[in-house]
This record gives sequence, structure tokens and C-alpha cells, in this order.
Amino acid sequence: MNNKVIWITGASSGIGEALVYQYSQMGAKLILSARNRDELYRVKNNCKSPVNVHVLQLDLEKTDALTDKAQEALRIYGHIDLLINAGGISQRALALETTHQTEKRLMDVNFWGTVALSKAVLLGMIAKGEGKIVCISSLVGKFGTPLRSAYAASKHALHGYFDSLRAEVGDKNINIILVCPGFIKTKVTINALTAAGTPQGTMDEAQEQGMPADECAKQIVQAIKNNKEEVYIGGKEVKGVLLKRLFPLRFSKYIKTAKVT
Repeated sequence: MNNKVIWITGASSGIGEALVYQYSQMGAKLILSARNRDELYRVKNNCKSPVNVHVLQLDLEKTDALTDKAQEALRIYGHIDLLINAGGISQRALALETTHQTEKRLMDVNFWGTVALSKAVLLGMIAKGEGKIVCISSLVGKFGTPLRSAYAASKHALHGYFDSLRAEVGDKNINIILVCPGFIKTKVTINALTAAGTPQGTMDEAQEQGMPADECAKQIVQAIKNNKEEVYIGGKEVKGVLLKRLFPLRFSKYIKTAKVT
């Protein structure tokens, strides 16, 4: 990845931040994006070569502005080799209690923002003749759990959209990679939206005991290197994908009472 141009959203914390450090060590040229400008500069200054790191503040919820943001990103280095969509927000609320506004925000950030940004970058990749687009989805993009109805919907939507997109651009040397983490130790549950749309403010026990973000990032980097189409990362929760596929009724009974926080 030496001198490759990588744009990472959600780069101010969690998996996105961990990926920044991984690729900085590998000599990549980086563009970091998220809402919090100060945190982006903190991450930039922690990189191996801050001179090769550019900050581009954006808000995935403001989808109408993302095409212009993509043009800004392209002007920095002239092209994008790899786009990693790591920005997103989770949910901790029962479906019947969650407001439509909160559900819409989850879809706008997790799905529509990712789609809009990817499409804006994709045209340049096709013109260049190569490129990779990575979406950080979730195991909940493969099966639903309590307290995550709209979040699961947004992640399921990513799989449907980008599986289709992969088939459409497969002859243009464009790789689409879907990454499905399980419990990774980040601030995702602290920032998760409650029914009214406010942050939960606490760390889930399962998240606290999850895989370290830097280990998750290492596995993602390897999956990208190997051009995997889909990869599952985490602990025993990863087995849920296989259980859902082979024994759907058993899984349905299990997930109703499983500890998911």
C-alpha cells in the first residue's frame, strides 16, 4: 500500500481510527473524514507520517453535500485507490419505541451516506481502471437482534446494494468488500442512539469484552489485500452467521433471549 491513496470515513475513532494507523505504518497517503474536526487532527498527529495525512471534515447524514466532498478529496491527490466506509452509528432501542426521525437518521448515516459517497468516488475509479470500495457493515447485517431494528435494516441494505454493485462493476477491475465485525471494543455503544435519538452514553458489557480495535483493523487490512468479498470478524458471535443459515428456527429461538448488550 506504499503511496496508495486511501480515504477513510469514521476515521476519528474506533475501527476507522485503527485502520488509519495500520495504513499509515504501511506508507499510504491518507484522507481522514468524520464530523469531529479536532479528533481527526488528533488522529493525524498520531500517524507515522502526518505530512501524508489530510483531514476532510464531513457529515454522512448530509448526503446532498457528499458529491462535493468527493470532489474535494479527489483534488488532494488526484485519485482514490481505496475508499473505506467506516463511518456509522448504532442503535439501542426497541422498535416500537424508536421514533421515525431516529430510524431515518440511522438509514441516512449508515446507508444513504455510504452509497452517495461510494458512487461519487466510483466514477473516478472506473476512469482510472481500478479501485477498491470497502463497507464496514456488521454481523447484524447478516441477522437481526433485539434493540437494533433500524441499525440492522441499514446494514442489511448495504449488503443488498453493494452485492448488486459488485456484479455491475465486476468487469471494470473494481473490488467491493463487505466487512462484518461483531463485538469490537470501541465507543460505538456509547454513541448508539436511544429511541429518542440521544446517545446511550454507556458501554455495553459485550462491547467492553470484545476484540481490540487494532486487531480488528489488522484482519480488515488482510481481507482487503486478499480481495475478499465478505469477511466476518469477532469472537463466538461470528458463529451466528452459520447458525442462522443452517438452523434458522433454532437461531430464531436463541436470539430472542440471547444477551446482545
